[in-house]
Formats: sequence, C-alpha cells, structure tokens
Amino acid sequence: MTVSDIFEAGVVGAGGAGFPTHVKLSGKADTVLINAAECEPLLHKDKELLRAQADDVLTGLVTAMRLVGAPRGVVGIKEKYHDVIELLRSKATPQINVFPLRDAYPAGDEFILVYDVLGRVIPPGGIPLAVGAVVMNVETAFNVANAERQPVTEKYLTVAGAVAEPSTLKVPLGVTLAQCVAAAGGPTIPDPCYVVGGVMMGYLEENQNALVDKTTGGVIVLPSDHVVVRNRRRDWKQIADIGRSACDQCSFCTELCPRWLLGHPIEPHRAMRSLGFNMIGEANVLGTQFCCECNLCSQYSCPEGLDPKNVCAQNKRRLAAEKRRWENPPFQPQRPELHMANRKAPTSRLMTKLGLRPFRNVGPLRDVALSADRVGIKLKQHVGAPCEPVVAVGDRVKRGQPVGRPPMKDGKPALGAPVHASIGGVVSAIDGGAVWIERR
Repeated sequence: MTVSDIFEAGVVGAGGAGFPTHVKLSGKADTVLINAAECEPLLHKDKELLRAQADDVLTGLVTAMRLVGAPRGVVGIKEKYHDVIELLRSKATPQINVFPLRDAYPAGDEFILVYDVLGRVIPPGGIPLAVGAVVMNVETAFNVANAERQPVTEKYLTVAGAVAEPSTLKVPLGVTLAQCVAAAGGPTIPDPCYVVGGVMMGYLEENQNALVDKTTGGVIVLPSDHVVVRNRRRDWKQIADIGRSACDQCSFCTELCPRWLLGHPIEPHRAMRSLGFNMIGEANVLGTQFCCECNLCSQYSCPEGLDPKNVCAQNKRRLAAEKRRWENPPFQPQRPELHMANRKAPTSRLMTKLGLRPFRNVGPLRDVALSADRVGIKLKQHVGAPCEPVVAVGDRVKRGQPVGRPPMKDGKPALGAPVHASIGGVVSAIDGGAVWIERR
C-alpha cells in the first residue's frame, strides 16, 4: 500500500480536525502512536472499534510504520480497559507495544500522549513529527488498513447522554445526527440538544439534521438547561463582561493547563487580563496562540465558572487575523517532570463537575450498520480546500465512487482528500456544500 492509495481512499484523521492522512504518512518518524485514549466523557467508539476490529487497526498501524520508516508502534489506551489491553497484547509483536494510560483528561491530546508514552515534549507550535512521532486515531488506522479495498464511506460514532440506548454505531457518511439519535432509541427528554464531538472540545449543534462526516466522533444528547448547553450558548459579550468583573486571578486555570504543564508559554489567568486592557502585544496574550482549546480551564479548573478557554480562543483568532505570531517563544521542557504527574484531571471528577453522572457511561457497538435512503456527502470533511464535485445532478453513482476531489493547484491536488458516495443511487442535488444522493 502507498500514500497514494490512502489519498484515493479519502482517509483523514477520524478523531479530530480531519488532517489528510496521506500527508501525515509522507514524513519520517521513529514511532507511530495509535491514540486510543478517548478521554472525552461518555464516548466509547475507539475502545469498541478496537474490541471488534483489533486486527485491522493493528494492520493499519503496521502499514503506517512501514510508510514512515518507524521501527516502533504503540497503542495508548486507558488502563481501565483491561480486556482490550489483554486482547491487543495477545496480538502484538516485538515492534508493537500497548501503553496503559491514566483515566484522566485530556489524555487523548496528542501532545500529552506523546509525553506520557515517549517522554518527549513537542515544542510550542510544533507537531509530533518534530520529536519523531506520528499520531493516528484508532478509526484512522482502521481506515488505512482498508484503503486498498474500499474508500471511507462509513463512520463509527457514539450516541450517548439522554438517549434510550447509548450505543456506538456504524453509519453511512451523510446521514443526519437525528437519524443516529433515533437509532440509539431516541432522546429520553422533551427538549434534546446535541453536543457533537464531546462535551469538552465539541460544539453545540442547533441543527439536528446536520450531516455526519468523517470527523464526527459522537453525539451527546443533553437537556437544554444542562450546564454544558448553557455554557455553549453564552455569547462573547456575556463571557467578556462576566470575566472582566469576576476573575480574581487565582491562576487555577493556568496551574492545570495541559500546555502550560508541558512548558509552553500560555497562562490563561494572565490572558484573562486582556478583557480589561488592550494587551494584544504582550506576551501573556501572544501565548494564547498555543492554546489547544481543551476547555479544561473553563469546564473544570475555574472556581468562578468563568470561560478562560474562549478568552484564549478569541485572542488566538485575533492574532491569526492580524498575522501576529510569537516566533521562538520561551520553552521550559523540564516543567512536566515537576508538575504533570499530580495535576491531571480524573475523568470521574470531570464527569461529576459537568453533571454527567445521571447518564449511563456505556456505548456497546451495534452489530448491524445503520441504513439510509438519502445522504448528503459534504465536500469539505477535512483540513484544507473543499472538494470540487466530479458528478452532476442526475448521475447514477455506486457506493464508494468518488463524488468530489480536491481542486488542482500548481499541477497537483490541493491539501484535502476525495469524498465518496456512501450509498448507491442517483445524485439528486449539489447544494449547501454537499452532494445529495438518493437510493433509487
């Protein structure tokens, strides 16, 4: 298998922003890490996929190792999943190890994972490749293993929270979130709200008919008065006004910030000062460009219920718009040795703080895939340029047929990955950034 096969199959990061995997596997590294930490509360799809498809996931890991020239592969997974660890170890080789991780948040952040597993600190603004590592999600490795046989047309995701049957589902790309929730028995509350991707780093999706794409990792159904939903619905004026008046500079947000603990020059408590002063040129604001937006500061650390994460994110976007960047920032790689071990946020405490205890923390994988008679294949499901349609309204397409490809730039495809039909049928419309296919 080649990186070209992986590109043609449309494989992108299935656990985050959707970075094209063929680009990641074009580099050179000494270690490939499979990120099975899945630290977002109530999500289970990575662990469930490993249970059901361990051989394919490990095949994808071996393929990635070969492509980047890595002699070592590691699967990082929560230590509490004893049965999955035992299964993986029974299939491991001398080149592949299983690394048990503490049940803490954000264990799945690739910067934290690289430090926990390899003891290497990725520098501010860097990527794992800077320290000789490549990190892949479980489902991404599964898709790499199958790239020669079939393109990415399906998605695994967990539906949890206020639903009758919390489950991990296999669904065609392009179905709606509402269809997924219905497949999990439907909501158990009269006013369901959908948080997509996780209660910490995910987003509140007001459109329940929004489409599933390659990066959709889960749907958490919550009541409209839940603290997670209320926090997501605060506008910037509310965030700024409350933060300006109530922040007492206790620094808890900084003391538990994963990036600060790694030695990066970000201090959320000092960034909060920017609410009261025009401080865009100062280091405490410039450092917010290194915020990973894990939301730990806002959802867990702050005793006042303030929102340092969104303050950092606002400054981060302002800096990007003004093309301001902190070159050669100060870096203290020795800091994690002093603080990291005893400052991780236990998932159990996080769930209590977020009011998630009433919901069943399970997500068994359903044996039968969800079927659909109509799907909308989004033309942008990845980092990079949106795909351009390669089909027209009225065309009959087969499952797995490309319906969009990245535009050409300087004689080669722009950053991105092709998208494919997830069902066979007829193209009924190309609208709203999606190719709509109906089974006929």
